[in-house]
Amino acid sequence: MLTSSPSVSSPSLVWLPADHRFLGEDGSQMPVLVLGDKYARAVKECAGAQPVLFPLADAAQIPALLALVDGVMLTGSPSNVHPSNFDEAVANPALPLDPARDALTLALVRACVAAGVPLLGICRGFQEINVALGGSLAQAVQTQPGYLDHREPAGMGLNDAYDRLAHEVRFAPGSVFARWAGAEAAQVNSLHGQGIGRLAPGLKALGHAPDGLVEAVEIESAATFAYAVQWHPEWHCRDNPFYSAIFAAFGAACQRRRAARTASEASAA
Repeated sequence: MLTSSPSVSSPSLVWLPADHRFLGEDGSQMPVLVLGDKYARAVKECAGAQPVLFPLADAAQIPALLALVDGVMLTGSPSNVHPSNFDEAVANPALPLDPARDALTLALVRACVAAGVPLLGICRGFQEINVALGGSLAQAVQTQPGYLDHREPAGMGLNDAYDRLAHEVRFAPGSVFARWAGAEAAQVNSLHGQGIGRLAPGLKALGHAPDGLVEAVEIESAATFAYAVQWHPEWHCRDNPFYSAIFAAFGAACQRRRAARTASEASAA
């Protein structure tokens, strides 16, 4: 019986780690694994890739699972990175945490860099990359002297908050972000309480908010696409040329890895 290998034109596979949450009414909550539709949809529609999940994957499985995919996107989430990961105590116990996600994603960041797997971080994912590489987070940016309140306005619906252009981000001249935006600044949405405190070694800041907060980074030692942003370019990415360009570049990097992976598999057959 003849079998065929996947063609280079078939979609690349992008791993999106899930959140661990409890959903339901008080007294009858159930544990669930959650992936926001907008993240999966952006990968499929704007990066031209197929989003995949590995439910309950743990850090020990990362090398085997990375061999099956062509990219990783770390999504935003209502939860914060646990401050113990950057040697701090929890400042506000009322805010949601997800240590199970932390245990996977912080190791996953380092593995992506080591294996040359394209990596895109968004909001929480942006913060995970900084922490994974040795940086810290400001647990409540709005309490830091001189900084803006980067959270969505109280009482505003999430759709309106994602649509809202909250502030400008200025990009390093000549950077990929300036090229994707077609300018050295762009207006972005903003829905986060945590932000980068100490920038990790090996991360290069490529974009800043008006208050100086780092909003876009690259991993300097990465052999392939390795960028992250604090805002939410996945939101209606097809309608925003700048956001579309970020995902198109990520998708192209994933497709290159797929082509190389497919060729390697064919030569080994």
